[in-house]
Amino acid sequence: MLKLKHLVVSTCVGTLLAVCSTQLVAEETVTVLHNQQDQFIRDTWDEIRVDFEAQNPNITVQLDFMDDDAMKARLPTLLQSNAKPDLYWSFGGGNYRVRAEAGLLADITDKADRLRANIGSGAMSAFEVNGRLYGAPYRLAQVGFWYNKSLFEQAGVNADTIETWDDFLDAVSTLKEAGITPIAAGGAERWPLHFYWTYLAMRIGGQDLFQSILADEASFDNEHYVRAGEELRRLAELDPFQPGYRGMAYNEAAGVFGNGQAAIHLMGEWDIGVQTSESESGEGVSGDNLGYFNFPMVDGGMGDPSATLGGVDGWAFTSGNGSDAAVRWLEFFLAPEQQRKLAAAGIIIPVANGAAEAVEDPHMKQIAENIANSSWHQVFWDQALGADVGGVINDVSAELFAGEISPEEAVDRVQQAWDFR
Repeated sequence: MLKLKHLVVSTCVGTLLAVCSTQLVAEETVTVLHNQQDQFIRDTWDEIRVDFEAQNPNITVQLDFMDDDAMKARLPTLLQSNAKPDLYWSFGGGNYRVRAEAGLLADITDKADRLRANIGSGAMSAFEVNGRLYGAPYRLAQVGFWYNKSLFEQAGVNADTIETWDDFLDAVSTLKEAGITPIAAGGAERWPLHFYWTYLAMRIGGQDLFQSILADEASFDNEHYVRAGEELRRLAELDPFQPGYRGMAYNEAAGVFGNGQAAIHLMGEWDIGVQTSESESGEGVSGDNLGYFNFPMVDGGMGDPSATLGGVDGWAFTSGNGSDAAVRWLEFFLAPEQQRKLAAAGIIIPVANGAAEAVEDPHMKQIAENIANSSWHQVFWDQALGADVGGVINDVSAELFAGEISPEEAVDRVQQAWDFR
């Protein structure tokens, strides 16, 4: 009898402890700030969130959106406030490094074993600062020329023959002569225009010059980058963009291209989805009608034409917020299973080990091959060089197109910003 009573009490106590233990497991919310405008991508992310929460019932993930310009403007203040998210979308590069060194990011190095096991060291290194890890990559990106094949055919332009910058300018002129707006551009946000000046500087000056500048062994104020501005002005003089481009944001310009109102759009692979969702039909330029070619070489330039401009984009943990729950969410979101899902949907060029085989979209496959075969994959200059220098590069690119400054003035301003960084 005593033995039975003891067993019953033990069972009750055990049950009570189990109940108490369950109640003591804290409910946690992981906040994630991003600038993703494409609704299909956001819906896919939400599906991953639902799967994660089903497997982790004590963790809620909150995906918060802020448009790109607002996020860039507000993030410096937000990171120093009590309202900061646990994680935020990051392009890596100079801004990421400065924030890590300033103590605005959380060091997750000692919690990153699973992240490192799933993601290659090359991509992961983009989110290391002085050997410490403050975030992790999500996707690879490359900028190139998207084009509407039917409009090219209508104008008699063959994209396969565009091998040099002069060939490209000839194609722009031919499109104009056919009554077709050659290029869509979002000038209001300026960063889409910096792709032109940056790519021209890369093609003309080459990688060694850029690396010398980063080491303070050379200057942005050099003949090659002056020529980049001159070549950009040659394009500007053709009046290649849609009317009112200086007042249009990126997504509006993507809509112009998606509507078939312009033949070309210089943008990253994310433009496939954005130009589709921003088009009036909701279909955009799609299927066999959507073409892609790399930024061409420049005659006399020292740059390797295989070099690519793009990014290794991902997520950063804010200071004080590298919790186990937040790390667990990112481990799940970046795991090969999720990356394969995103790759198969044509959303990303994945970074997770073994996930690239899931890429089905022929354009995404081409871009993945471009990056793999490039002699130099350079992160967007407006990100790699930090906010102050990058902002000036965006400004002078827009002003060069508008004819408001000379190529010489442009490089002088960039060098001044670099000197005072």
